[in-house]
Amino acid sequence: MVMLLCAKYFQRLAIPGPLRVLYKDYGTATPQNFSNYESMKRDFKLEIPEYFNFAKDVLDQWSNVEKAGQRLSNPAFWWVDGNGGEVRWGFEELGYLSRKFANILTEACSLQRGDRVMLILPKIPEWWLANVACLRTGTVLIPGTTQLTQKDILYRLQSSKAKCIITDDALAPAVDTVAAKCENLSSKLIVSQHSREGWGNLKEMMKYASDNHICVNTKHNEMMAIYFTSGTTGPPKMIGHTHSSFGLGLSVNGRFWLDLTDSDVMWNTSDTGWAKSSWSSVFSPWTQGACVFVHHLPRFESTSILQTLSKFPITVFCSAPTAYRMLVQSDTTSYKFKSLQHCVSAGEPINPEVMEQWRRKTGLDIYEGYGQTETVLICGNFKGMKIKPGSMGKPSPAFNVKILDENGAILPPGQEGDIGIQVLPDRPFGLFTHYVDNPSKTASTLRGNFYITGDRGYMDEDGYFWFVARSDDIILSSGYRIGPFEVESALIEHPSIAESAVVSSPDPIRGEVVKAFIVLNAEYKSHDQEQLKKEIQEHVKRTTAPYKYPRKVEFIEELPKTVSGKVKRGELRKKEWQTI
Repeated sequence: MVMLLCAKYFQRLAIPGPLRVLYKDYGTATPQNFSNYESMKRDFKLEIPEYFNFAKDVLDQWSNVEKAGQRLSNPAFWWVDGNGGEVRWGFEELGYLSRKFANILTEACSLQRGDRVMLILPKIPEWWLANVACLRTGTVLIPGTTQLTQKDILYRLQSSKAKCIITDDALAPAVDTVAAKCENLSSKLIVSQHSREGWGNLKEMMKYASDNHICVNTKHNEMMAIYFTSGTTGPPKMIGHTHSSFGLGLSVNGRFWLDLTDSDVMWNTSDTGWAKSSWSSVFSPWTQGACVFVHHLPRFESTSILQTLSKFPITVFCSAPTAYRMLVQSDTTSYKFKSLQHCVSAGEPINPEVMEQWRRKTGLDIYEGYGQTETVLICGNFKGMKIKPGSMGKPSPAFNVKILDENGAILPPGQEGDIGIQVLPDRPFGLFTHYVDNPSKTASTLRGNFYITGDRGYMDEDGYFWFVARSDDIILSSGYRIGPFEVESALIEHPSIAESAVVSSPDPIRGEVVKAFIVLNAEYKSHDQEQLKKEIQEHVKRTTAPYKYPRKVEFIEELPKTVSGKVKRGELRKKEWQTI
């Protein structure tokens, strides 16, 4: 069933009537929440209230439905690890625990509405509680990946002016090393079985915290979260999202692309440091009352993924193309995916051949989606649509998407240009507000009436969009966004390197990987180059997040440059991809 709830918010989200249509064409499936793409796009409308808070207006409403016995026995949150550990919460328990956490933030940490909270935790239940607690208190969440180094943490704490950080034993020493340089940082919470000087122990504090907490009445356009994202010409940017841009905007993902109901169990494998976890591990599934499933794995390993899909009643699976590429190389004959109904992919383009192999092995199509940290779903393949392998699908109901030339004019089908989203005269609600403390970067994304995504593509005669390339130099490897500037900054700290340029290079498993073109200082040119490559790679792993290190290294005499001295990364990248 869709949602039949009395709250005004749910009345806005509710879809009337049982809309199930059988499709027999190749690459189509039966939608649960809509009849077909055309009617979905035409009829979609979501009013934005003056006040909105996801915890109060969605999660607490689901808790009320649960208490009234009107929701299936599906848990709201289901967490397992590889050691037999398991946690199951209904929406009522999620509310109870997150209210206790909220009181810790406001009382023990003295945080006020609008204060910023950095959250760096692996896939443990406390990460989800922290998300909801920040919503309840009106504090601004800033997630970060657990692969951040001391240098990364320092930059993020200083740039964001965060007043509180929440992390675990693994990263607490790094935080302590830089804390004195972060004048705004006033409280530190640790998830640990042990006490640590200067830190509040969250597990102990949760035992005694009151669950009596009144959710802050946030306006829809108040800042809700800040996400750091990589850039090509500078350090990571801060992307601001409001309570409506993600809290309401991601209802499009949950209702249409993921096609979730309250009987579904949704597993998204994304790292907790990325906006994709907000997409598919928080807002999208919980908007629909679905269960968020989490398997805390020490690393991504094909056998464990297949065993999980076979053992647990997961109905919707979301992962990066890299994961699917690894999975299709595995022998799946001994696994039965009895519950799995819908598979989606995002983060980077997925190869058509991988889609076909997955279909042969599982009988299920992969529905690719396209979006950014700055947006909700921009384009997607939706149930009921014919899938064109390699295409991003058609525009989501949230946006009017066009292909534009350099002057902002709309291009006809078949012509390559910049992918843009119309923002004038009416700005869509599923879009970020601005790059925090960076007005020039914010202004640079506008061209006429459109927000320019920074990606290039074209639309075919049937209205399907096709990704061509990123117009910047961002590298998407295994679902991670990696900015050349960050890697080059780490490289230049090595004494052997005079200068370097970092580009993407094709890889059969990861899609693309980081490759560094390096000009050596004269005194290092006679060194053993294989040994030097290894030293440089280890240096980058120590200096910045390990996933950014260059898996490929090539020593060259000089870098190609423009007359003004700018490195021609495009020329180097073209050389790498010409061999495909």
